[in-house]
Amino acid sequence: MTKLSRRKWMQATVGLASGAVISPALVHQLMAAPASEAERNFFLRRQEPVISVRLNSNENPYGPSAAARKAVNEILSEGNRYPFQVVTEMKQTLAAKEGLSPDHIAIGAGSGEMLCASGVAFGIEGGAVLSPYPTFPLMMSYAEVFRARWDKVDLNDKLEVDYTALAARVKDDTRLVFICNPNNPTGTLVDPAIVRAFCEEVSKKVTVFSDEAYLEFLEPSSQVSMVDMVKNDKNIVVSRTFSKIYGLAGLRIGYLVGRPDLIRKISRYQTGFTVSQAAIAAAKASLGDEAFMTMARKKNAEARKILTDYLDKKGFFYGKSHTNFVFIDTRGQAERLMKVLAERGIGIRVWDYAGKQWNRISVGTADEMKLLVKNLEEIV
Repeated sequence: MTKLSRRKWMQATVGLASGAVISPALVHQLMAAPASEAERNFFLRRQEPVISVRLNSNENPYGPSAAARKAVNEILSEGNRYPFQVVTEMKQTLAAKEGLSPDHIAIGAGSGEMLCASGVAFGIEGGAVLSPYPTFPLMMSYAEVFRARWDKVDLNDKLEVDYTALAARVKDDTRLVFICNPNNPTGTLVDPAIVRAFCEEVSKKVTVFSDEAYLEFLEPSSQVSMVDMVKNDKNIVVSRTFSKIYGLAGLRIGYLVGRPDLIRKISRYQTGFTVSQAAIAAAKASLGDEAFMTMARKKNAEARKILTDYLDKKGFFYGKSHTNFVFIDTRGQAERLMKVLAERGIGIRVWDYAGKQWNRISVGTADEMKLLVKNLEEIV
């Protein structure tokens, strides 16, 4: 098979043209795009194995919460109504939560839609979008579909974002800098004070986009958001989602926090009312459900330790994860592990980075992680 670049693979599979616009099909294709040559070849197979243990999408296996499920059931009677008013009300709720006015908020179908809209908003300006690498690529991939160049800065030897190196790579034509803390796919966390200093300095030159999808997996005392910088009118956009700790990935709702001018710039590339009555009801019920989040954090940490204890025992190098996934150097076995585990009904990911292949394994339930370790022991 001729080797395809990631961008060419997307263009081939979606049929992109120079006049491409945001569409559900394109968003789906970009979100599901492979992160390695091994995945590209695997996804192009005529028949993929049935995956019953999903350790490949960083989903919360314990959600939605009981409160969210109850809210969805109760809102079904409004399923015949467009969500015009409830979207407005949800913006007000989120604005109150973040301590800002509603014009600082944009709501979309998961943070994915908002990342894509941001990619268009800044990508059509040409120039470059800058990010650490590897990181969650959706926004940069979308910017590339339009006119932007993706500038990448490798992580340090601990698989952490190198904010000093990242700041040094800002150029005259850089339009946006993307950061993610904790970072996906590595799960590593950088001291928020370092991130804040970076945002303070770099936002004087260019817009900084801070993806905080996994922030709630940290203990509450360690959850330091960049939203307060928005309150100080900084050139920063913060992305939050209900897909992860809240367990609403299938309902699709997320939001941005930013200066009103930046929110308007990005929102113009959304595709109308993409958030449903059910998603809004579930999200509203999930906000402030500390008992559910505490349970999810505790069980996630326990299940993650099952995997990391095994990795320590076998001497594998991996990023110190603060999230619900682990990024592992499986010593040349990444593609084989993905294929063999898939045949056994267990899904994991493969990433190309630093001249080799890595596995990213999401954290499931304790039973799922025990099953994974049992299979790894047999395969490795």
